[in-house]
Amino acid sequence: MRPAALQPLPLDSVRPGGWLLERLRLQAAAMAGRLDEFWPDVARSGWIGGDAEGWERGPYWLDGITPLAYLLDDERLKTKVRHWVDHILDHQHPDGWFGPRSGEATYADHDVWPRVIVLKALLQHLDATGDPRVLPAALRFCRLLDGMLDEWPLQEWAGSRWTDLVWVINQLHDLTGEDWLLPLAAKCHQQGFDWFAYAAALPFPEKVPEATLLAYQDAADGTWMNDNHLSSHGVNVAMGLKAMPVWSRHEPATAELLLTMIASLDARHGQASGLFSCDEHLAGLHPSQGTETCTVVEYLASLEVALETWGVVEELTDRFERLAFNALPASVSPDEWTHQYVQQANQVICHVTEDRIYTNNGPDANVFGLEPHFGCCTANRHQGWPRFSSHLWMRSPDGGVTALSYAPCSFETDTLSVVVAGNYPFEDQVEISVRGSGPVRLRVPGWAVEASLAIDDEEPVALTAGSVHEFVASGEHLLRLHLDAAVRAVVRPSGALAVERGPLVFSLALGEDWRQIGGEQPHATWEVHPTTPWNYALAIDPDDVAQHVRLTRGTVGANPFSPAAAPIRLHLRGRRIPWEIEHGAAAAPPPNPATSDANLDDLTFIPYGCTTLRVTELPWVTD
Repeated sequence: MRPAALQPLPLDSVRPGGWLLERLRLQAAAMAGRLDEFWPDVARSGWIGGDAEGWERGPYWLDGITPLAYLLDDERLKTKVRHWVDHILDHQHPDGWFGPRSGEATYADHDVWPRVIVLKALLQHLDATGDPRVLPAALRFCRLLDGMLDEWPLQEWAGSRWTDLVWVINQLHDLTGEDWLLPLAAKCHQQGFDWFAYAAALPFPEKVPEATLLAYQDAADGTWMNDNHLSSHGVNVAMGLKAMPVWSRHEPATAELLLTMIASLDARHGQASGLFSCDEHLAGLHPSQGTETCTVVEYLASLEVALETWGVVEELTDRFERLAFNALPASVSPDEWTHQYVQQANQVICHVTEDRIYTNNGPDANVFGLEPHFGCCTANRHQGWPRFSSHLWMRSPDGGVTALSYAPCSFETDTLSVVVAGNYPFEDQVEISVRGSGPVRLRVPGWAVEASLAIDDEEPVALTAGSVHEFVASGEHLLRLHLDAAVRAVVRPSGALAVERGPLVFSLALGEDWRQIGGEQPHATWEVHPTTPWNYALAIDPDDVAQHVRLTRGTVGANPFSPAAAPIRLHLRGRRIPWEIEHGAAAAPPPNPATSDANLDDLTFIPYGCTTLRVTELPWVTD
């Protein structure tokens, strides 16, 4: 199997810092670190001998809490992880099967999908602890799987999500060198959905009609979903992006086909935050269509695997940051106690409504709560920040390290000790203290208009945007990296504008009225209603936005991803225009140039990830 270009740093060697550390601590103190104490599907999961759900929800939670526990070196969380890991390993069936089993000859007793999530969590636990039980248990399961797939081929969710199974098998081969794993990976690939053909020609160019998604039950083979249901499902598509990088370890391939698939999704379903719409199936370009929170974290995971496989590919690295700094924090309340099932780029109200724009999501899909609409995201969303933290920097085969993003952190390898200070992406200066010897490779983002690097007392040297700059360390050094960015107005497919600076997308911030409609605090269910107007057109020249915008900065606090604490703001002007609510959401942006004789108003834009209510795609108006 071909080696990966980069490897993640061991979990026990990475320490997030600054605002990122506080974000992980917030997760630990809120839902992520407490879900097993009150939510039945984790607290009484069938995976630990309970009477509640024994499919994917417990494994999803374990897959997020495991890296969180070891990145924070939090003994309370590590105790929770050990409880789950001990039970799973101690109760592995004699034939190698993991988890609940009824003993009947049904597909449920041969469903691989939740076992894949458990293996992902176990491998992270192994990475942090060296637990000697993990590899033998994982190999026993794979031996069983090799024969079982001949009688019970991959189907349903496992058939669509074979990419994660091959990713796990690849890791096991890297760790053990067991060559019998390679034909098993090939078998999974052959039985799984063809994401390669999908990438070459996207079969869903428009919003998927709900009528094509009708599920069915076939008692003969257990199949209960049609192909359109599975292959247009947003989370499956996000995981499908992993197909190209995981299989390129077996057959030589570049990132070209993956970039083709991403470009097709952008062209047909793209949103300003870097997501594609899926509420919960592919839903077109309307900026009020939603995107499921599980899709956010699984898209991030697929990009992380791609960056491991091929190294720095600027288009992928840029998307990696865009999702992490915008879509990921926007999917939750600032206190990390509630989340949405779907978020919207133009999200002007979060409410329960029967008249809804979604493809097939329910009336409560965009409210904030413990389990709005469906509970998969309740368990799965917690992997986002920990996995992002473990992929800020990665190791290369020559002993060097490569920076993919510059959020504050520190880590050590056999030859290097690195501390990253600063408040990136909210500020443009990054200080990197390096001690030891070896190559240190710095990604220079493609959006950087004036990038420079000063080493120790030397004069700054200009860097090329979109490149990777290599510095060979020897001793102790202080690297001062400057990454300036321009404010730009990007024309969206609707003709409306989205305002960006560096990796941050900006949205018009709206006043918020949070109304509790159910549940118990702190994880109650909330509607959020606007208290300020949202229907504006920007009074700018789209070709020269810089002359119309003023940037102000504030202190970067412990929780910058909240409306009140947004540390960077853009000030523009706009006019009210006729623009109404339609199907429970903001109607499509009016065509450009909009006309209005309303007064010019001062408008404040804050980072998308800091907002709850927002308008991200706006038309423009000329004076």
